[in-house]
Amino acid sequence: MSEYFYALDARKHYKDLMEAQKDMFQAFLNFNKEIFEKESALSRKIKELIAIAVAHTTQCPYCIEGHVKAAKKAGATNQEIAEAIFIAAALRAGGAFAHSTIAMGALKEVP
Repeated sequence: MSEYFYALDARKHYKDLMEAQKDMFQAFLNFNKEIFEKESALSRKIKELIAIAVAHTTQCPYCIEGHVKAAKKAGATNQEIAEAIFIAAALRAGGAFAHSTIAMGALKEVP
């Protein structure tokens, strides 16, 4: 992708974050590596598909791009990636549907 709402060159500020908290920054990188790169109960492909769905829910363009590329490298098909996106869309829509009960309840309180 070439255009984002957030500038791609904003990633240059990661070095500032690292300089401000080097140990925490490294701990995050180690944690991320442990989660995604280590084979465990979930395959790398499944982890990346989950990450794609979550990234679409959190709407982070950098995460979307990175995890889509990683999923493809891990063997995910275009159909699997698209399905993960639709799962995220369904969950977001489900949240609005579930929260509609608040609105409907509030309406009953207004004469």
